[in-house]
Amino acid sequence: MMSAFLLLVLCSLAPAALSVPPRPPVRCGSDGDGDAGCVLSNAYGAWSSDRADCPVAAVAYPASERDVVAAVARASAGGMRVKAVSGFAHTIPKLACPGGGGNGSAASLLISTTRYAGVEVDAAARTVTADAGAPLRAVIDAAEASGLSLPASPYWEGVSVGGAVSTGSHGSSWWGRGGALHDHVVRLSLVVPAGAADGWARVVPLAKGDALFPAALVSLGLLGVISKVTLALEPRFKRSVTYDYRDDSTFQDDFANHAARHEFADIAWYPSQHQAVYRLDDRAPLNATGDGVNDFIGFRSTLIAVSQGVRALETALEGSRNVKGKCAMATAEIAAKRLIGNGLRRKDGQPFIGYPVVGFQGKMQTSGSCARPPASSPLTACAWDPRFKGLFFYESTAIFSPARFRSFVLDVKKLRDLNPDGMCGVDVYNGLLVRFVRRSEAWLGQPEDSVVVDFNYYRAADPSAARLSQDVWEEVEQLAFVKHGARPHWAKNRMVAFRGVQGKYPGWARFAAAKRQLDPRGLFDSPWSEDVVGGKELSKDDGCALDGRCVCSEDRHCSPGQGYYCGTGLVFSEARVCRYSASQLV
Repeated sequence: MMSAFLLLVLCSLAPAALSVPPRPPVRCGSDGDGDAGCVLSNAYGAWSSDRADCPVAAVAYPASERDVVAAVARASAGGMRVKAVSGFAHTIPKLACPGGGGNGSAASLLISTTRYAGVEVDAAARTVTADAGAPLRAVIDAAEASGLSLPASPYWEGVSVGGAVSTGSHGSSWWGRGGALHDHVVRLSLVVPAGAADGWARVVPLAKGDALFPAALVSLGLLGVISKVTLALEPRFKRSVTYDYRDDSTFQDDFANHAARHEFADIAWYPSQHQAVYRLDDRAPLNATGDGVNDFIGFRSTLIAVSQGVRALETALEGSRNVKGKCAMATAEIAAKRLIGNGLRRKDGQPFIGYPVVGFQGKMQTSGSCARPPASSPLTACAWDPRFKGLFFYESTAIFSPARFRSFVLDVKKLRDLNPDGMCGVDVYNGLLVRFVRRSEAWLGQPEDSVVVDFNYYRAADPSAARLSQDVWEEVEQLAFVKHGARPHWAKNRMVAFRGVQGKYPGWARFAAAKRQLDPRGLFDSPWSEDVVGGKELSKDDGCALDGRCVCSEDRHCSPGQGYYCGTGLVFSEARVCRYSASQLV
């Protein structure tokens, strides 16, 4: 078991010259250009609300702002539901689905920004202006080529600028403007519906200080189509990174000091291993020696056969209820990451040989080489590419006030101590990744300096299949979002995380007012976006808790036939979780 998972990690070191690029999120019929019946899916092949592709009646592919205006006008004049999607589509909730694809050609329109991807740097003003569909990597590279750096970005580079801004995507920093990309926006333009007198659509330019600017920063695609984004840049700089492996006994007491001391700090917590890995990440002088690269192993192209084999192994461990096997995988994961510096390289193409690793911001701030392979071959791909049935997982992301985060950590430690092996499932992936974001002026951004926790864990191919240690992660989820009032990341999470979400964002009422002003007919609404922002639990049917669509309140919401019954949490007594009980099986 350990050797198989080590193979996955070590195979990611192989060159990606023969790699399959990710499939496009929009796929259409015979004409291939948006008018012969299309479907939309995300990069994982499954949404959080359901696993069905989104049918779309028609797709527009604008290449300019004028084209975006024409597309929105088409939808506005026809009273069509309309949404925008990039060429990446890594959002887990079904926010980009307009709905109505099965009800005739006038029912819905999807606007793909994949061909709308220009980037222009103003070196004198220290800004970069990007079309909404511009890849984050293209923006970073253009800035660096002009002697400038983008100070904040998500860790995963396979996103568009418009998508990253509109969903609140972030890196990690409590310094300066912080780690969220939208907090570095100085101007943007929206294309919104209008009346016949205005040609059915109009461009709304917004700059910092404008009344609607805080609504537009994190808009979830609900106000209109983001057209152009202007980001603030800084003079080019370098970073120096070291990973420090520590016992996790004081983790809950020193995370804030760590974030205060290091500009780009994060912490990877592996609870089953009692380890916390502190990222010591700061600016370095431009003349510091080093041309390092951050090529995170989880975002590299992986041999398809290997990712399939690892998935088969984990599925077999699930089926045999072999929690010790999961723990062996977790131990191997951490050992392999430590061996190769978690993907840091001294220079592109060279192996890791020790700390610190020093490199330019543009090569250190984000990674995702599997999203941009140099050639195509059926050998390697992103490990989660749904075409090859490799890794398949949930991604939960909770955003805490610092004081509540400390209490959350203590509760998770209590839960771990009651069931130590139950935590191994998350450590098989990346543990609990702890990052830091600043208070934002965005109404749907963070209302205070916050601590962000991401954790990935096994998702069954069959939505009706129960999972090993399912109760543990349902309790952790409810500890975060219910007991400790964490806010959900808009672009991630299972649907249960969004219950009561409007009350967790103090700017919600002002955002809703801006939405009524800019899209009074609700053309950018959809049933799926309402499932997210409405904050209400979905209908409770048999097995609904298994895939995170509900919190169980009856045994039938779990799977009595597989031995899973609805019970109370071990640490949080108000939690309701699906727990395995062999003694109750008939």
